[in-house]
Amino acid sequence: MEVKNIPFNKPYLTGKENHYIYQAVASGKISGDGTFTKKCHEFFEKKFGFKKCLLTTSCTDALEMAAILINIEAGDEVIMPSYTFVSTSNAFVLRGAKIIFADSDTLNPNLDVTKLEALITNKTKAIVPVHYAGIACNMDAIMELANKYNLFVIEDAAQAIDSYYTDKNGNTKPLGSIGHLSAFSFHETKNIMAGEGGMLVINDEQFMARAEVIREKGTNRSAFFRGEIDKYGWVDMGSSFLPSDIIAAFLFAQLENLENIQNKRKEIWNYYYKVLKSLEEKGYLKLPYLPDFASNNAHMFYVVCKNLEERQGLISALKKNNVLSVFHYLSLHKSPYYLSKHDGRELPYSDFYSDSLLRLPMYYELTNEDLILITKTIFEFYYS
Repeated sequence: MEVKNIPFNKPYLTGKENHYIYQAVASGKISGDGTFTKKCHEFFEKKFGFKKCLLTTSCTDALEMAAILINIEAGDEVIMPSYTFVSTSNAFVLRGAKIIFADSDTLNPNLDVTKLEALITNKTKAIVPVHYAGIACNMDAIMELANKYNLFVIEDAAQAIDSYYTDKNGNTKPLGSIGHLSAFSFHETKNIMAGEGGMLVINDEQFMARAEVIREKGTNRSAFFRGEIDKYGWVDMGSSFLPSDIIAAFLFAQLENLENIQNKRKEIWNYYYKVLKSLEEKGYLKLPYLPDFASNNAHMFYVVCKNLEERQGLISALKKNNVLSVFHYLSLHKSPYYLSKHDGRELPYSDFYSDSLLRLPMYYELTNEDLILITKTIFEFYYS
């Protein structure tokens, strides 16, 4: 009998992807900003109320566009969590910024907002909160600091599609709609994916026109195609950030199934949480913490072990049952590239999550049988 392997991730196909890709190819317009790109933009603007959306080739590119839009220059400082993917930092390092890393919160890997103000100097230009696992940072506190010190806020919402924040006045807002700019990812590990892909969301009108120019290699080509000007030329810095309409066609098939995909992922997330809750209650591990202001988009399910040794043991136990589980980020302030550039502050909670957080398999096609095996293995590990 063949033993079943349970991967960490498996991209889900709705069945419409190939059909829409065929339509895009048959249209004869498969470069950027074709029919399906426009459909995706319209979907996001209507569904989430984003003021302006621009698909990009990756979330990394969206962050790089944001860094250009706020005119990051050498000597500027940008505050962000150390516990994040390298793209969050690279986008600003490429423009010459110094990264000021913030520690994670004690309750979840999001940055600790209570320690942010102490990091702000007269060189600080932006704060980049990362909504880890699609769970909102405390955006009221972050926006208040930004307003107080005249800073830009760029939400790294790579993992936060269809996740929400409830502000202190009781208003519920989609993540990505709160900062001046935000960046989303459609990498194959995300809830909604296109293999590779991303999106820049522009919430501040001062950036809207320039964002189009930067995305089109620094030209006013988009305005030309809308008939607003009679010729286009090079008017600003920029690069080629547009994805092919083939990518957008794939993405649109996913977007049409957003509700279905989200419902299934939340069922899986809730199963993990309900079954593993007793292990948390007995002090064996920690489960994801959601503040009252945050919703759950079921991007990932993780557990937090006590230390590195325990996590490695759990990874091995799961692997023996053909279950692939993975750890996540290594603290960027300790990375080979940035260690000598960091100011030397200890960031203990970032390091703690680097050593202790473990992500469990999370994808649409996980079966009840799979979930039973995964959770049973975790119980056996702790009770053995």
